[in-house]
Amino acid sequence: MSKFANNDVLDGSLSVVATATRMVAISGQPASYAAADAGKLAEATLTGADFTLAAGDISGRKVTVAAKSGLSVITAGTADHIALLDPALSKLLYVTTCPAQALVGGGTVSIASWAVEVGAPS
Repeated sequence: MSKFANNDVLDGSLSVVATATRMVAISGQPASYAAADAGKLAEATLTGADFTLAAGDISGRKVTVAAKSGLSVITAGTADHIALLDPALSKLLYVTTCPAQALVGGGTVSIASWAVEVGAPS
């Protein structure tokens, strides 16, 4: 017997990710919202327009986060993670890795578009 999940089920978790209103570049994986906020090297404000739900590349569904360019570097350090935050609820919603990049205080950085994919049940 095969398994099935309606796209609405898969989109449900991705819709929570898409409630993020801030994206931060950080060094290391944060354990909490407070750690991500305190450790931010650069940040971008997000709106609903920055998220696009679609069919997954492999299976299931995905939400793509729009690229952000010319972000001011707040603190020098090596960015190797990107986190999505919900400041209104003080929630760390999602963390992913990124290619390590040394950031210089007062400089700028760009974050390419990226996606979170939820696979179909197998």
